[in-house]
Amino acid sequence: MSIDADARQYWDAAADHFDDEPDHGLRDPDVRSAWATRLRSWLPATPSDVLDLGCGTGSLARLAAADGHRVTAVDRSERMVALARAKLSGTDARVVVGDASHPPVGGGDFDVVLVRHVLWALPDPGAVLRRWADLLRPGGRLVLVEGRWGTPPAGISAGILAELAAPLGGSTQVEQLGHDTALWGQEVCDERYVAVVRPAPRASRRHTEVVDVHLLLLRGEDVLLARRDGTGYADGLLHAPSGHLEDGEDVRAGMIREAREEIGLELAAGELDVAMVMQHRAPDGRARIGWFFVAHHTTGDPEPVNREPDKCSELGWYPLDALPDDMVAYCRAAIDGYRAGHRFLLHLHESGDTIAYAPDGPARAVPLPTAAVPVSGV
Repeated sequence: MSIDADARQYWDAAADHFDDEPDHGLRDPDVRSAWATRLRSWLPATPSDVLDLGCGTGSLARLAAADGHRVTAVDRSERMVALARAKLSGTDARVVVGDASHPPVGGGDFDVVLVRHVLWALPDPGAVLRRWADLLRPGGRLVLVEGRWGTPPAGISAGILAELAAPLGGSTQVEQLGHDTALWGQEVCDERYVAVVRPAPRASRRHTEVVDVHLLLLRGEDVLLARRDGTGYADGLLHAPSGHLEDGEDVRAGMIREAREEIGLELAAGELDVAMVMQHRAPDGRARIGWFFVAHHTTGDPEPVNREPDKCSELGWYPLDALPDDMVAYCRAAIDGYRAGHRFLLHLHESGDTIAYAPDGPARAVPLPTAAVPVSGV
């Protein structure tokens, strides 16, 4: 796998223990039985071609092979490949050394791409998912076992993974696994899940972007910002209260709902003015459309409260003319653009940019001009 420095350190430190831990090596018979049962529900009922990427010691590959599936397993570690080959001896499974993000296999040859606790560690996971989808036959599926665990947290949340999979079209079904102690051999208090992604055929995929809404709540010359925490994206950075639209929801209704859910304010439609519309691209290539709304908080209004302490560590008021540097870059660009009188912005990160605002970094905000309204009769 091509993994970043933090993830590489994690995997290198854990590699010597993978074959001994019940949740990785599946050596405990009850744990192994629990995973076998779950795996049958995620894989096709008839024998199929399964590609296990980042296979480790081959525990899941062995379960799939035992049910009659034709398994190809890939891992970057020669040591893991040797262990997997020994574990899969007596089966028809093929085990090869290779990069999970660019596996050495043909496109369109598999019914299932099976991946466990790997996607989170790969740079540009959106691009990786597209490559994995291209390995599937029509009607194939990705089976992605992931989660968020540890302190500081590692992994990828189900919400972020669903966003990454959205451009593939088709459907994504998430099943939470953390409550099933049989799978882990113990109780766990963090997020564990499987996402079964059935991509649309490549020829029918359309470009899609997430639509989100952001609230610039102003109190005089100050703006309310929330510090993200435990979300898996931009944690520790300040950002305006925000969220994604739900199916069938318009942007104004979505902003009213998010204000209620995140900071406990009941805003009326007439209290919201559109401040900015922005197309934003994250450093990993994911794109979205953001609608930024302005509302004003005056003396006597209810105070904002942190209604989502699992996602936000604090709320605070910050001066518009002296914003802090530890902000999400595109939120900072939107506020600066709004104050400069811009109403439409492109904010397109390049690979290698930071999610955080960088005072000395490249300027990625590009204002878009608005057309003059023609005068009648001219």
